[in-house]
Order: sequence, then C-alpha cells, then structure tokens
Amino acid sequence: MQTDFISRGRSVSDLKAHLVLTTKYKRNVFTGEMLHRLHEILEVLLVKWECKLIEFNGEENHIHLLFQYHPNVLLSKLVNNIKTVTSRKLRQEFVEPVNKLYWKDALWNGSYFVASCGGVTISTLKKYIENKNSPQ
Repeated sequence: MQTDFISRGRSVSDLKAHLVLTTKYKRNVFTGEMLHRLHEILEVLLVKWECKLIEFNGEENHIHLLFQYHPNVLLSKLVNNIKTVTSRKLRQEFVEPVNKLYWKDALWNGSYFVASCGGVTISTLKKYIENKNSPQ
C-alpha cells in the first residue's frame, strides 16, 4: 500500500482506524442496496471531516469502515456524527424496511468498536473487510 501521509501545518501523520458499528439489537436490516447507499454517504461525510475512506463493507447487521484521519479529529465526535447522519439518511431513504424493525429514531447500537491499525498491516485489515459476506 502506498503511504499517503497527511501534512497539515506543523504535523505529518498517517493515522488509520477500523470502525465497526452494529445495528440496534443486532437486527438484520441492511440489504445490498442499503449498504451501497451507506458507502456513498460515508465517502461524502468523511471528506467533510477531512478524512479519507479507505475501505467499507458490511453485513445485514453491522458495518466495517477503514479510514484515515488527522490527529486534530476527535474520534468520538466523528463516530457520533457518522451514526447520526447515516441513521437519519437511511431512515429517510429506506422508510419501509427500517420502520418494519425500528419504531424509534435509532438505527445504531449505542456502542461502537474502533481500533488503530497498528496491530496488523493495513493490507491484511483491508483484505479482511473486503472479504466480509455482503448481502445481495
């Protein structure tokens, strides 16, 4: 993988994180179409945060994101924004399938998993995410 450092002001960084979000009650809500739309939403959203989406995939009840970020980004605020924006947009665009499972304005579980990518190589993690079983 080509190193793509972020240079801003007096800092140069190469921080990458693996984020996993699960649906509330681990309900199987996502279809292939929903995951495709979620991917589009996340690409735009991460650019607004001056981050870069490296890899995305998901299954019926959770998603994986691998992204690059600058040290100025507060991960907890970014994750909260990701959950809020994606929940709102998916609930607006896929009303019937989401409302069939959720009656309140919550799509995501309250908790999340995030890890820096220093434990494994990025290529290993990228292959792991690419090989998740996406619904058709």
